[in-house]
Amino acid sequence: MTSQTTLLTPRSPTSSAYAYFSLGMLLAASLDGVRSGQRVPADHWRTVKLLVTGGAGYIGGVVAAKLAEAGHAVTVLDDLSTGHADAVPAGTTFLPGSLRDDAKAALGNDTDAILHFAAHSLVGESVGNPAKYWSNNLGGTLALLDAMLQTGTRKIVFSSTAAVYGEPESVPITETAPTRPTSPYGASKLAVDTTLAEYARMHGLGAVSLRYFNVAGAYQAASGQWLGERHDTETHLIPTVLQRGMTGKAIQIFGTDYPTPDGTCVRDYIHVADLADAHLLALGACEAGRHRVYNLGNGTGFSNREVVDACRSVTGLDIPAEEAPRRAGDPAVLVASSALIRVELGWHAARDLRDMIDDAWRFTQARSAQ
Repeated sequence: MTSQTTLLTPRSPTSSAYAYFSLGMLLAASLDGVRSGQRVPADHWRTVKLLVTGGAGYIGGVVAAKLAEAGHAVTVLDDLSTGHADAVPAGTTFLPGSLRDDAKAALGNDTDAILHFAAHSLVGESVGNPAKYWSNNLGGTLALLDAMLQTGTRKIVFSSTAAVYGEPESVPITETAPTRPTSPYGASKLAVDTTLAEYARMHGLGAVSLRYFNVAGAYQAASGQWLGERHDTETHLIPTVLQRGMTGKAIQIFGTDYPTPDGTCVRDYIHVADLADAHLLALGACEAGRHRVYNLGNGTGFSNREVVDACRSVTGLDIPAEEAPRRAGDPAVLVASSALIRVELGWHAARDLRDMIDDAWRFTQARSAQ
């Protein structure tokens, strides 16, 4: 195991020696411990209990793994509609179920905070079946929030999306940019953001929404388990390029005449492990009665050609590429600014494009060998 850190809270809430340690401070200390390998003596503390919704999925699974490795008591709630039971990280408790039916039971009366990833996330599908997205993404979250009020859970970090901004007027996109989602998927996530702000105002919840575009890479947990993208319908560029590389099929590059350095679209990519770190820090930023919003970005973005070339370099495969016409509605550049979270929480994207592809390739190879 890479870290033996135990995340802990005071054994007694009346202990003056430890009373100043809030959950936020402890979460920040936990992240520092994960990075440094330090350990807090366990005889003074109890573990923090967390619920990760959608923890059998890609991002939720990596976050759940990192939390468990840091010593948290982690429960994963997932209905497995898009997740995988064998992707639930070791060291967590798995509860198969839905937000509507099982959130209250999953929380119990002693859960300290929630990390909320459970959602449908295919833009194209949301256009064809918007009711599915409103019912699950917004309706499921409302059920979760109701369960929080009933059980006394006061903190939540929400996996939002930079798709709430639609086609931006300028890049990199900041948190003050107009929110004009162009799909029911983006609109449903924005509705959850708005709901969290209202619940913070009305009920005193502490909430943080993290907005980001493309997540890439994979994470090898301390158990040796590789956690990565396993979508039945794969729409993301890096895993698609790697899959095509293994089969010898060509990847299509949609549009080569954009006003970008190489003529192809530029997109924001963040390593899933960096994103997980941001979620741990966001837990520490949950403040009663306040809803915070942070964008997460790499700062510059990578073009489609850069991604394909980097995949060729990492894998050593001559992955064929075909030029195709532009797709309707594809902006030339989508990059989010992470300046605010860097200043307030100290987060930045530490891993580069090659790191993302290298880890994604290791995961792809591990999966193919099973």
